[in-house]
Amino acid sequence: MGNEHIFIVRCGEVALKGMNKPYFERMLVERIKKLLRKFEGVSVKRHEGLIYVRADKSLDKQAIIKEIGKVFGVASISPAVECESTMEAIGEVAVEYMRGVIEERNPKTFKVEAKRADKNFPVKSPEIGRKIGAAILKGCKVLKVDVHNPDCLLFVDVRHDKSYIFQDKIPGFGGLPLGTNGKGMTLLSGGIDSPVATWMMAKRGMLIEAVHFHSYPYTSQRAQEKVEELAGIVATYCGRYKMHIINLLPIQQQIVEHCPEEETTILVRRFMMRIAEKLAEQTACGMLITGENLGQVASQTAEALAVTDACVKMPVMRPLIAMDKVDIMDKAQEIGTYETSIQPYEDCCTVFLPKHPATKPKLDRILASEGKLDCEGLIKAALESEEIVDIYPL
Repeated sequence: MGNEHIFIVRCGEVALKGMNKPYFERMLVERIKKLLRKFEGVSVKRHEGLIYVRADKSLDKQAIIKEIGKVFGVASISPAVECESTMEAIGEVAVEYMRGVIEERNPKTFKVEAKRADKNFPVKSPEIGRKIGAAILKGCKVLKVDVHNPDCLLFVDVRHDKSYIFQDKIPGFGGLPLGTNGKGMTLLSGGIDSPVATWMMAKRGMLIEAVHFHSYPYTSQRAQEKVEELAGIVATYCGRYKMHIINLLPIQQQIVEHCPEEETTILVRRFMMRIAEKLAEQTACGMLITGENLGQVASQTAEALAVTDACVKMPVMRPLIAMDKVDIMDKAQEIGTYETSIQPYEDCCTVFLPKHPATKPKLDRILASEGKLDCEGLIKAALESEEIVDIYPL
């Protein structure tokens, strides 16, 4: 039917942006274009509040839908057919479309839901639905109408120049287009949480830069490769970015040697935050992003988080803060990071882990312990160990 695939892309939350709506729509169009560059013969245009993707008929329709679905800001996608905005043309194309649906899915009942976006069209929406339904009944004898629970719900969208007929509304992730909400530095580990947190902030339109801490040789090269793989999976949604690799071992050794054992976790965490803030300042990031979840481990109690935040001036985003672990795991499976995250490789956070970590640390005691260390010198040396890896979508 036709010589090209047509996809209607809906913007969801972007449509609520008022005066800024054109800006968000332009950003969304550019992001869709960028992800579809791998396909030849594809065009992307916005018109009357919708985005239309047209692709050569020879291209894999499902592959294109999959790529569009990764774009933050996309609420839903509908493969559609196009026709002239006349009742005769809509009826003919609707019958032909339903014959294809019968062949593919074998529905027994249907319902037509019409929308008249062009208010100058002479037939109102309910009447469009009734007349197109009558044409389908006449042209597809095997079908019956069921307005309550149809096997096939057929949508007819009547617009000024063209009309569109489709069946499916394939959900996207929603959110906001990348680049519309600043840039954040994410602390990325090899666990389940931080890749999900990174993904969630990118979904809100935030560009990403990442920092990863290792404790070589206590952590292996394979552990770092695992994190790079996780970063690549996240990059399939938020595009190419840089990951800063920092050796944390000298800091950990100094903390273990000079500070109380029960404070090790919170002290290490504060150093990580300070280093991440320094990198964020160097790379035009406006905030830090972590995968912390309230009460999940000793360093994530309310008291520990407050002490952690006291060492940085930059805002700290914790999108997982109130989520259940099961929900975080479900989201990791949905976005494709879970199977990589559960691979059993070492993490710097488990090196020198105290038997009984402080769950209610006091800031004055932590500051007294840090007074035994050359904090500035340790941070400077850690930054000098920095390696930068370009992360590309997998």
